[in-house]
Amino acid sequence: MKITAIEPFIVHLPLTASSISDSTHSITHWGVVGTRIVTSDGLTGYGFTGTHAHLPSDRLITSCISTCYAPLLIGEDANDRTRLWNKLARSPALQWVGRSGITQLALAAVDVALWDIAAKAAGVPLWSYLGGARTDKLEGYNTDIGWLSFDLDTMLDLTRRATEEDGFTRIKIKVGHENPATDIKRLEAVRQRIGSDIRIAVDGNGKWDLPTCRRFCAGAKDLDLFWFEEPTWYDDVSSHAQLARSTEIPIALGEQLYTVDAFRSFIDAEAVAYVQPDVTRLGGITEYIQVADLALANRLPVAPHAGEMSQVHVHLSYWHPASGILEYIPWIKDHFEEPIHVEGGIYRLPQHPGAGTTLLADSLQTFGKSLA
Repeated sequence: MKITAIEPFIVHLPLTASSISDSTHSITHWGVVGTRIVTSDGLTGYGFTGTHAHLPSDRLITSCISTCYAPLLIGEDANDRTRLWNKLARSPALQWVGRSGITQLALAAVDVALWDIAAKAAGVPLWSYLGGARTDKLEGYNTDIGWLSFDLDTMLDLTRRATEEDGFTRIKIKVGHENPATDIKRLEAVRQRIGSDIRIAVDGNGKWDLPTCRRFCAGAKDLDLFWFEEPTWYDDVSSHAQLARSTEIPIALGEQLYTVDAFRSFIDAEAVAYVQPDVTRLGGITEYIQVADLALANRLPVAPHAGEMSQVHVHLSYWHPASGILEYIPWIKDHFEEPIHVEGGIYRLPQHPGAGTTLLADSLQTFGKSLA
């Protein structure tokens, strides 16, 4: 299966709300930025990263794919995923300017597309190609009900619907107000509304400093929080480790980490309890597996961050033995040939060959953006 064409794309898809905000971001669309890879056998693989639909920076990613990676890939055997990953990730010139950020997001898109081709060539879903599902039930947790931009009444109504009508037993609420007491009051109202059986995680998106995180944890100690995600700055291993030692609320993180080495630093420092790798931030599925295996070796659970809105992670989570739960954000699901589907809080096991990344032609046409 020789690689004959690399075809980057940029798609900006509208959210389920007119806009959403967490403690550090406000967006109206989600960027699906990546590439199609075509082989001599007539197969096409799709891979993409997730962005804030900022067209100038999205074009940096597709430019990296077309001008830096494509020349290294054309004519190569698409089956040689490990060799090709190292060829791209360890290219001396690209290492000099990369190892994270744009080059890594571009690598993620390429790597996912190659795994998509492999599973399609075998005629099976990715989870089956990897070795089979290790469970028959993967639980989702709903993040789309807890944005910081939602007023309390809206959030309570969405939370009620998610738990009472849609069957979710896990939800995630965003925190990060200037005064953490505001977040605690919101969480108290949610806990009162949904009762003690629903598990609540919170996510700070890296905004607060260590003293503020400690104040929040002290005030939230009776709310039975499942985890505190990204409490402080993404790369601050020391502060996360100090916070982990000072609170009983487990720490979760990983969506802003680009390499297996970064995860190792947090794990070695005992700064994380729930490991959250993301194929769109790491170097694709190849490096995701390395991180998931590292977590397993340290007996830590893996709960992927859904930068690709779980189209790929549903396969990986059904397969990898460290995974048991998966984030649910339904923003882009209806733009794929086989969209993710959750019923009664449980993810449906995908059945189509591939990695679940094949975009609908209409969506590419309607929401596609110019590469230049």
